[in-house]
Amino acid sequence: MALFGTDGVRGLANGPVLTADLALSLAQAAAVVLGRGRSADARRASGRRLTAIVARDPRVSGEFLSAAVAAGLASSGVDVLDAGVLPTPAAAFLVADRDADFGVMVSASHNPAPDNGIKIFARGGVKLPDVVEERIEAAMAAPKLQPTGGDVGRIQRFADAEDRYIVHLLQSLPHRLDGLHVVLDCAHGAASGVSPETFRDAGARVTVIGADPDGININDGHGSTHLDVLQAEVVRIGADLGIAHDGDADRCLAVDAAGRIVDGDQIMAILAVGMKERGVLAHDTLVATVMSNLGLHRAMADHGISVVQTSVGDRYVLEAMNEGGFALGGEQSGHVIMSRFATTGDGLLTGLHLMSEMAAHGKSLAELASVMTVYPQVLVNVPGVDRARVDDEIVAAAVAEATAQLGDTGRVLLRASGTEPLVRVMVEAADAPLARETADSLASVVRARLSL
Repeated sequence: MALFGTDGVRGLANGPVLTADLALSLAQAAAVVLGRGRSADARRASGRRLTAIVARDPRVSGEFLSAAVAAGLASSGVDVLDAGVLPTPAAAFLVADRDADFGVMVSASHNPAPDNGIKIFARGGVKLPDVVEERIEAAMAAPKLQPTGGDVGRIQRFADAEDRYIVHLLQSLPHRLDGLHVVLDCAHGAASGVSPETFRDAGARVTVIGADPDGININDGHGSTHLDVLQAEVVRIGADLGIAHDGDADRCLAVDAAGRIVDGDQIMAILAVGMKERGVLAHDTLVATVMSNLGLHRAMADHGISVVQTSVGDRYVLEAMNEGGFALGGEQSGHVIMSRFATTGDGLLTGLHLMSEMAAHGKSLAELASVMTVYPQVLVNVPGVDRARVDDEIVAAAVAEATAQLGDTGRVLLRASGTEPLVRVMVEAADAPLARETADSLASVVRARLSL
């Protein structure tokens, strides 16, 4: 079974896989694999050691896992800049900003506190391609680098890491946020310190919730997976909007002044239209996954913006953006990538630019979000089925019939899970009961035809 998943190595911290020994070995293997190449050779030729940025979210297990990562790197002759608790996008940015050879982020994102993960960024702060992850995994069983004396790496505190990230975010803004009142829900996560400071520096009036991490409360009842608390607080105090991060702050969801959720599709629609107006939406194109709402496609067509579709996962969005030279992409979940300023989803960057659109146009979030009509969307997970046979003829015929019945006012998507024995049935329609009825009917066909 492969060690790396769709977003690094993730699992129960101190469980059967994700141990301190694993973190140490993984870091040593990364030093071997990522220490190859022209840039690394040039650095050594100039008498300098390789450098890596290490950061983590505030989970209690992150303390021993990041220490093990730093030990593995230093024992392999890599100098470590320990950035402490910072969002994942901050770690990616700092790898590029400091011209480091690579970076390691210890976080399990939106997962509960007992979980953790290890994500590795290559030079420039970009995610590793599958082939490099496979090389690192293979190198874990090979001999390690074992320098001695003055050739071992040093571990230093990256004292101005947070300041560098904040300056970068503020410099990206096309318009200040003066006059806007926002409630920030930091999920008791990695953004608990840096997000409120950044939004205040950008001119906003800030009320903060979910920003008291104790190592075990990350994502617990707060953040982008628990929006009810944010919705209630925005309405209670009469704020203009609310913004929710997840545990490592690589995503952003929003709430308007009436407490209505503004999801990643709506946020992308707002940003895409604003960027096109300013002439900075490359090729007038947005990149979104197959799970994005039909309403997003309709809204973009109305504004002369093309949509490139990818498989689910921000890594696939980023691949398409890099291949086509596009500037904006993301997912309904709130992973939004603005490639002029980031190499990964960045919840702070997204939230700042969303509010910048509000300030620049003098409009409420609800007014801006009205650019897109959200079609009712029903998702049914069908467990205990053979996902490899999702293209079964009878299933395909049922999908074709449902698609024809919906016409251009809806769509159907069947997708096999990448990690579980289940098939996801997604139906969108202008009418919510019709979407539910169609999804349940297709789920019954999948269950009857593909049951294990």
